[in-house]
Amino acid sequence: MLKAVLFDLDGTLANTDPIHFQVWQTLLASHDMVVDQEFYDRFISGRLNPDIVQDLLPQLSVEAGVAFIADKEAQFREMAANQLQRMPGLTDFLHSIEQKGYAIALVTNAPRPNAEFMLKTLALNGVFDPIVIADDLPKGKPDPLPYQTALEQLRLLPDEAIVFEDSPTGVQAATAAGIPTIGVTSTHSDTILCQLGAQCTIADFTDSRLLAYVGDPDVAGTASR
Repeated sequence: MLKAVLFDLDGTLANTDPIHFQVWQTLLASHDMVVDQEFYDRFISGRLNPDIVQDLLPQLSVEAGVAFIADKEAQFREMAANQLQRMPGLTDFLHSIEQKGYAIALVTNAPRPNAEFMLKTLALNGVFDPIVIADDLPKGKPDPLPYQTALEQLRLLPDEAIVFEDSPTGVQAATAAGIPTIGVTSTHSDTILCQLGAQCTIADFTDSRLLAYVGDPDVAGTASR
């Protein structure tokens, strides 16, 4: 029986990738790297900042890497302050699942300052409980630990929840935790997300199938593309 709906943050609650893309493009240009969409999708999207910096900028000291990440996220928040918008249909969908009495949780690889900033900017403070931040754990997505942690805090089994995720790493994490997962195609294609385990995909939360998925727990387990 469905008891909880778990959401990713970046690319799921709001389409933040265009902002992240622009910031990474600018910062990595100073290191003679050309960031196009293919590069971004392969090396950056959905990954933890320390892993990205370690892979792309191994010449940086630990201190320089930390400073680089802090600068990157500060620039993101500055740009996002006037650009962030909830994904289409999200407001009504959240209201619907709140009315059904489901727990609503957030599981994100975003740094805590970004997560707090985004929830405040999107007027979503107080909606999600628990909020699981990967930086607080030994491992982030694509490891299943963040989603396993959410289930543990909710005291639920994997088949009592459903996940909404936009990134390959997020889909991998959720499916590895055994939770039925719906892909959000804001950043990656239907084909990629379904190959990694998403049981179906949506473009946004206006999709007419959504209420069926959360209204009947058996539907989520048998969802198809």
